[in-house]
Amino acid sequence: MDFSIASILLLDGVTNGAVYGLLGLATVLVFTVTRVIFIPQGEFVAYGALTLAILQTGKVPGTVWLLLILAACASVMELLARWRHDGRWGSAVRAALKTLVAPVLISGLTIWAAPQQLPLAVQAVLSVAIVTTFGPLVYRVAYQSLEDATPLVLLIVSVGVHFAMTGFGLLFFGAEGYRNPAFWGDNFELGPVRVSGQTLIIFAVAAALITLLWLFFERSLFGKALRATAVNRTGARLMGISTHTSGQLTFMMAALIGAVSGLLIGPTTTVFYDSGFLIGLKGFVAAVVAGLSSYPGAMLGALFVGVVESFGSFWASAFKEVIVFTLILPVLLWRSLQSGHSDEDH
Repeated sequence: MDFSIASILLLDGVTNGAVYGLLGLATVLVFTVTRVIFIPQGEFVAYGALTLAILQTGKVPGTVWLLLILAACASVMELLARWRHDGRWGSAVRAALKTLVAPVLISGLTIWAAPQQLPLAVQAVLSVAIVTTFGPLVYRVAYQSLEDATPLVLLIVSVGVHFAMTGFGLLFFGAEGYRNPAFWGDNFELGPVRVSGQTLIIFAVAAALITLLWLFFERSLFGKALRATAVNRTGARLMGISTHTSGQLTFMMAALIGAVSGLLIGPTTTVFYDSGFLIGLKGFVAAVVAGLSSYPGAMLGALFVGVVESFGSFWASAFKEVIVFTLILPVLLWRSLQSGHSDEDH
């Protein structure tokens, strides 16, 4: 291996690591606020890439119909929950309709826009909007009624949600893989390395999302509420912070990050209905390296995972996944020896 090959592998690793870093940040965010180890994070990635791919063909993506089905289920659950809480049908119906508004509007806009062959940027924004709307609905249907459950129960639910979303992906997208067009097709020579415009977009979007997340948590009231919930759920609840709203907002942000990540990797690899699992699992490895608690640690862990994967694919391409996932074993051992148990773990 000479310097030029090492440079190419390093660039490829850092590029992939930037995407894994976003998924790692989403995993840490969901776990710190809701105590959910969100295994299906990668499904949002696949849904984002595949939604854009179907829009490129001029057809209505299957995520629209799945979104409407999920919204209907969440609306019925909200209707029954509100009626049981205060016994008034008026407030229960309003809550149910409020759950339906965003999914129905976004779905209607997508059904109209799909055959119009709109520009790629508009289709990308529409894809992100569709997948982002999944976040609060997934939380409402699968997790909200289990807020006080143990992390083990929430983990088991996450496994079930993963299998459900993967199955729905096969049903609505089929087994065929798709590859999206690059958002910027130019190439630039940087010494021995050729940097594509798509790579620059990945770096720019990752940096922008990280900056926006920092500003959100530091400057906004909602961000501070999520931080309070992450520090002490019981204390936040006593101060009037709704754990329901915190959970739905957290899942919405995770879905947004997943959808954007899907658009970023769509032009670099062929995405299938089940591709999100391995991609999300690498983000989870990065989050575990950070102890599921540190955002900078998750980003550094993701860059390390990306570089190891890149060099591992050069030396032993058949075992690159094994190499990456083996990294988690010593980290888990070290974390288990160094960390105690909190009261909320029981």
